[in-house]
Amino acid sequence: MRYISLRQFLKLFEGDNPRTFSQFIHNSSVLTKQSEKVPLKTYMKENNISKEDMKLIYDHILHRMEYLTRFYETSLAVHMPLSIIEPPMPKTNLDNNSLVKYKNAIRNMHYRNILQKTQTGNPGFISFLDALFNLYLRNVVDYKLLTPNAFDHIRQGKFGSVFFWFYFRASIMNPYFVYSINETILKGSRVFTPTLGWSSYAYGFGESKKIQEYVGVDVIPDVCQKTAEFMEQYPHIKTRIICQPSEELARDKSFLTKYKGHFDVVFFSPPYYELELYPGKNQSTTVYKTYRDWLEGYWLATIRLCYHVLIPGGKMCYVLSASGGKNENNIMEDMNEITNTVFKLSRTVGMFNKNMYIPTGSNRESSEKIMIFRK
Repeated sequence: MRYISLRQFLKLFEGDNPRTFSQFIHNSSVLTKQSEKVPLKTYMKENNISKEDMKLIYDHILHRMEYLTRFYETSLAVHMPLSIIEPPMPKTNLDNNSLVKYKNAIRNMHYRNILQKTQTGNPGFISFLDALFNLYLRNVVDYKLLTPNAFDHIRQGKFGSVFFWFYFRASIMNPYFVYSINETILKGSRVFTPTLGWSSYAYGFGESKKIQEYVGVDVIPDVCQKTAEFMEQYPHIKTRIICQPSEELARDKSFLTKYKGHFDVVFFSPPYYELELYPGKNQSTTVYKTYRDWLEGYWLATIRLCYHVLIPGGKMCYVLSASGGKNENNIMEDMNEITNTVFKLSRTVGMFNKNMYIPTGSNRESSEKIMIFRK
């Protein structure tokens, strides 16, 4: 598996700096909430932004490599070896933010998809990498950097906090969490995942000594390819990666025949409808135009597929949040209602996830729910 190095990452942001602070003021623009570009000088006057505050942003641009290096070392540096050597977290305290170093390999191998290409259905939000490219290379300052709250953090030297909270990044499931829940609760040996979760499921299950077979499905070709490549480090696990919508597999006679009553565990975190919009024309939110169509066309078909491939008594586990994007759907209630028509709910376990993106004004829960059903 090839990972992006610090040198390669920093090279993405190499470019000419504004020669003077005055040139920065006169040559830059502001990307507004309405996605319009306004000259920075005009925006400063209309919003009473001082030159002293803008000088803080100008100085940050000049010294951007310092921040980018810290970001890489915190979020993208891959810790070798990849083996999970710690004992699994206790089933009474499942935390997606425990030992987050294991997320770095996932974020690194899929950094473009996670930090830039995945969008949100909530208007006015741009991706993390787009915000950085705009600021450092395109002379475009996002309006969120010019809010009183942002300046309060910037004056304290907390530029990283502003980028973290104000710009969208796709959520990542911690492979250490996946490893832990299989060791302590699921205890699967043959596992099927209807999505790949940016390869984090493969990583976590690959580290579990219980796993004999892993079959994963996704619709993003690059994710499928990299997951298959990643799993080559676990030659003892029989692996198959399928690049196809899960709801289509529910109509694939060959797949249904081969895997009928085959797996003892199904595990995934399904897409939260419009909360995260992934790249690719085969995404369920692209194929199904309304929320109700999505629930029936994607979710019900996928749930029926999961039931078909599980052994009697097998466990079907997924992670959900109550927040469902810009339309404020109660996605947890709606999806569980459908699942309950096919499966029997066994238990619900809380999972803390402080880094999950939640749209402003929505039901802002700090945890997700692990739903475990039995066939």
